[in-house]
Amino acid sequence: MTEFVCTDCGTRFTVRQEVLDRYPGWTPRQCMSCRTGGGANPARKGGRTRAGPVEENLTTAQVLEKYREGPTDGVFTDGSAHPNPGPGGWGAVYVVNGEVIDQAHGRESPTTNNRMELTALIKGFDLVPVGTPAVVYTDSKLCVDTITKWAPGWERAGWKRKSGPVQNLDLVKELYATAKARPELQLQWIAAHNGARWNEYADSLSTAYLRDEL
Repeated sequence: MTEFVCTDCGTRFTVRQEVLDRYPGWTPRQCMSCRTGGGANPARKGGRTRAGPVEENLTTAQVLEKYREGPTDGVFTDGSAHPNPGPGGWGAVYVVNGEVIDQAHGRESPTTNNRMELTALIKGFDLVPVGTPAVVYTDSKLCVDTITKWAPGWERAGWKRKSGPVQNLDLVKELYATAKARPELQLQWIAAHNGARWNEYADSLSTAYLRDEL
């Protein structure tokens, strides 16, 4: 079985190979506990509670009306796919002193949550002028660990790992190269749906493909 890291609670979990073989290119995002609403974080992606997942699917204007908390500077990124794998989207917003400096979003189909999270980070790095220090936030702990912990070793090993191929290698290599070229940008994890205004805003950008209004 292959081991993964839950992007909601950070715990490690395994998935049988026969399940992975059914969905080529898919990387599981959540452990079973979080998928069923009983994980360590009661305020998870999409407003998940112990009763199960509930996707708010707010417009960006509705997010700004509802949320006020969280960091007011940095780049906030998010990615989504509904179902996973399936149609998906990504979003990134660059904020300084609570004001939007730049933003971007897009869609792909078919795709996966993890591919959209990685894409959002790549696009988010590009929003910041070269040489300008900033924190780049993602609620995917898997993405943070991939770039800050595992990618250096994979690169030294010729982009191979003992447990099997590197998932989403094209995007991992692109993001890792970007991160190395932009040392003034710090990649940091932020909890999903904990009330942080600009993380919710990035989530709204990533799900814009599901709505008629941004």
